[in-house]
Amino acid sequence: MSTAVLSLGSNLGDRLAHLQGCLDHLRDAVRAVSGVYQTAPWGPVPQDDYYNAVLLVAAEGTGPRGWLDRAHAAEAAAGRLRRPGQPYPAGEVRWGPRTLDVDVIAVDDVRSADPELTLPHPRAHERAFVLVPWAEVDPDAMLPGHGPVADLVLHLDRSGVHRRADLELS
Repeated sequence: MSTAVLSLGSNLGDRLAHLQGCLDHLRDAVRAVSGVYQTAPWGPVPQDDYYNAVLLVAAEGTGPRGWLDRAHAAEAAAGRLRRPGQPYPAGEVRWGPRTLDVDVIAVDDVRSADPELTLPHPRAHERAFVLVPWAEVDPDAMLPGHGPVADLVLHLDRSGVHRRADLELS
């Protein structure tokens, strides 16, 4: 059984529907779902706030590459275009707005420097929008190479991360 932590984000169109669509796309593997968080955007491009959530997923025979493929399929279903090794399509920029972004944060205790899927995610330990919802669904979680997620959260600026009690994924 392979387990993974997936971070979801959306700030274009119907943000909640994009997150729900991803959950529905992965439903057979979902073991836990965080609340929905509204978070300030990160990066050099002015854009709307994100809705973020974390999924804990598990499946037989699905390793790191399988989780990445499933993440990309969920993004494609939400209308996101990915063109590995290609320039961004017109109107799209790195760290810009997107219908759905699904990051594979960790898979079991795997450590990998593969440029297509570095594990654990190389910036997860710095991102409150990943760690806060992860700690919600798994308070004892460990980020390989960095330690307990709950401890990492204590050292981050969480001011731009707000749980939306009025929004829910089901």
